[in-house]
Parts: sequence; structure tokens; C-alpha cells
Amino acid sequence: MYQSETFVRVRYGETDQMGYVYYGNYAMYYEVGRVEALRQLGLSYKELEDDGVMMPVLENHSKFHQPALYDDHLKIVTTIAEKPSVRIKFVYAIYNASNKLLHEGETLLAFVDKKTGRPCRPPQRFMDVLKPYF
Repeated sequence: MYQSETFVRVRYGETDQMGYVYYGNYAMYYEVGRVEALRQLGLSYKELEDDGVMMPVLENHSKFHQPALYDDHLKIVTTIAEKPSVRIKFVYAIYNASNKLLHEGETLLAFVDKKTGRPCRPPQRFMDVLKPYF
């Protein structure tokens, strides 16, 4: 299992009239979490795309416990609990500065060959950096 932590501050434009983070913005927080999780492993989405592999989202699930508020300092814990194959699942937990769980979510992504648009296996370099965690 691989896990990483990323921190973001809620910006005014991410909130609704009540000062709560608008529900659609949690998908953006997921993206921040997974991009930074890969970066912490020494990979980047850009490098994967340059190598000819895209990772579109197939599924997106959210569970709201409490609202995140304007100017909250959020911790996004991103977990890869299962060894990837043609698909990879990311699990997210979002906490406020008091370490209160606000939100949980999951995304399922596929590895897709950029040229053909067909599913493919993850690049070997990707699997090599994850190997110590599985």
C-alpha cells in the first residue's frame, strides 16, 4: 500500500454562498492528491503522457461528512491500496487543520495508450516505483 499527504488551502472561489466548498471541487482536490502522490514517488502525469500513456477517470465516488470552509487548511491523504493493472484505484481522505475527517472519496482510472485510445498496462517505470509498496 502506498500513501501520501498533500496540503491545500480552500480559496474563496472554491466555495458556495454559504462559505462551504462546492461539492464539484472535491474532484479537483482528488486530482491534486493523486498528481502529488505520483510526484512524491518520482513520477509525473506529464512524463506518463510524454511516454504515451493517459489516465482517464472511469469512476468518481464521494462521501461528505462535514463541509470544508473558506480558508481551511486541508490535508489530502491519497492511498493506492491495490497493485495497479490496467486500472488503478486512488482512495482519498480529506481532513481539516484539527484533523477532523471531512470527506472521503475514490477514483478509478484506466491506463490508456495515447495513440490507439485502447487500455494498456502501466509503464514498467510506474510499476517499478510502486513495487516496494506491494
